[in-house]
Amino acid sequence: MKYLFPILVILTGILLSYALYQALEVAPTDQLQGDVYRIIYYHVPSAWTAFILFFVNFGASIYYLIKRCQVADIIALTAAEVGVVFQTVNLVTGPIWARPVWGIWWTWDLRLTSTLVMWLIYVSYLFLRRFSSSGETPVLAAALAVLGALCIPFVYFSIWFFRTQHPQPVIGGGGSMDPRMLHVLLLNWLAFSCFAFLVCWSRFRLEVLQREVDEAHAMRSLMDKPGVRSRSTR
Repeated sequence: MKYLFPILVILTGILLSYALYQALEVAPTDQLQGDVYRIIYYHVPSAWTAFILFFVNFGASIYYLIKRCQVADIIALTAAEVGVVFQTVNLVTGPIWARPVWGIWWTWDLRLTSTLVMWLIYVSYLFLRRFSSSGETPVLAAALAVLGALCIPFVYFSIWFFRTQHPQPVIGGGGSMDPRMLHVLLLNWLAFSCFAFLVCWSRFRLEVLQREVDEAHAMRSLMDKPGVRSRSTR
């Protein structure tokens, strides 16, 4: 286990570099959009990775509400933090693509608006975890995570069932994609997923250590109280 993490870091770095090369050099150029379409190799995988992390957050939150398991609470927090980062990448790369293609940075399209609302819910989740000191904070955050998870299928299927400006899905939704483009897209998703896993792993270990330190400080503060100290020295 000591050497596993550095090995995975190296392998993930190689995979990310190879996926970048495939996205910028190997994948064919889109006949209609030109090279600007290549941002799809970061826009789409970041969204898919965020969805997976939000589902992990949802499952861990449900388990915490049932079992009050601290490990589940840490997993939920970790998945939400990393998921928000990837969702932010998705929200930033979307307008970068839209400006040359649509002629505008942003439109209050149903897909874009619902994605923004979902992002705001999970940002609120992180603010709640960061700034609330109540003992019920994990429970309230878990309930908020359930609400956020309900947005995921709505965001995903919004362009299936409603007329939107956002392009139709290229996989299973009436669109089409060159097999070479699809290969590169899935390769980048794999690279993003591996990177997300490593970040979650590091963040999980850090959170465990932080809680152990906080518990140790709380115990020391309790033992340093005059009444407790006098009883312990008898």
